[in-house]
Amino acid sequence: MLRHVAAGIDGSPEGLAAAHWAAREALRRGTALRLVHAWEWQPRPAPTVPADMSQRSWAEDMLAQASDSMRAAHSGLRVITHSVADAPVEALLAAAEEADLLVLGSHGISGVAGFLTGSVSQRVVARSPRPVVLVRAGECTADEHFSAVDGISPDEIPETPYRDVVLGLDTDRPCDELIEFAFDAARRRAAPLRVVHAFSGPSASAIDRLAPENDPELRAEHERAVVVTLRPWCEKFPAVAVTETVTEGRAAGELIHASAGAALLVVGRRLRQTRLGTHLGSVTHAVLHHAPCPVAVVPHG
Repeated sequence: MLRHVAAGIDGSPEGLAAAHWAAREALRRGTALRLVHAWEWQPRPAPTVPADMSQRSWAEDMLAQASDSMRAAHSGLRVITHSVADAPVEALLAAAEEADLLVLGSHGISGVAGFLTGSVSQRVVARSPRPVVLVRAGECTADEHFSAVDGISPDEIPETPYRDVVLGLDTDRPCDELIEFAFDAARRRAAPLRVVHAFSGPSASAIDRLAPENDPELRAEHERAVVVTLRPWCEKFPAVAVTETVTEGRAAGELIHASAGAALLVVGRRLRQTRLGTHLGSVTHAVLHHAPCPVAVVPHG
């Protein structure tokens, strides 16, 4: 099948924002955009479905309008549409299997607090075999770029620099898929890559037994681990400007703070099963709820 970025749409503002983000990403990658809508037959259709239309007809009409909107807004973009009568989670997971990347909308908490994933998007992120990006309603081209001179829109000046891509890095369990995704995202945008690594200090009981001068040694150890982990990737992507932030603290809080003003936050999800099913991990779960920028979740072994 033709290489593409997929976007799940449902007629909502956040779905439309996700589609536009996916369209921009498809252009950056030189691929097509595939708009996917899943619908399930209901004896009582949703209020959004006109009384004189079937659910299938409404779905096809909504996809056609979204497709026209994408083509009008993104010159040169190839758009494919796919309407499927299936449960949304299963349909989106199937779409992810065939795509380079899946993009979904996320319900907003507020313009400041970030966004909260709905049940469908959260379940898809937890099970997807491919990277998933979550985009909140209202996200637009200008949010990915630094402010242009005299307030001119980045749409009018395409060379306006992109904001940073932020990568959350765990040096204890580094993952090639995650690191490569972040470096590649920064390269495609000609954007700086900011790598954030947070570590836990000694426990309260241990602090009394440690001399104060040992703390710098612990930080230096983590800084060396970050440099060693990133070295082969810096060599593979020499055009990407990389900065490292190594700090003692909670990883989720540090990443949420770093994501303010970023173009994209990249975090990982381990491909593992628990007795309760798939598991996002506490850090990924926290940033999905509170990061103010789009979040890419990359599955890895």
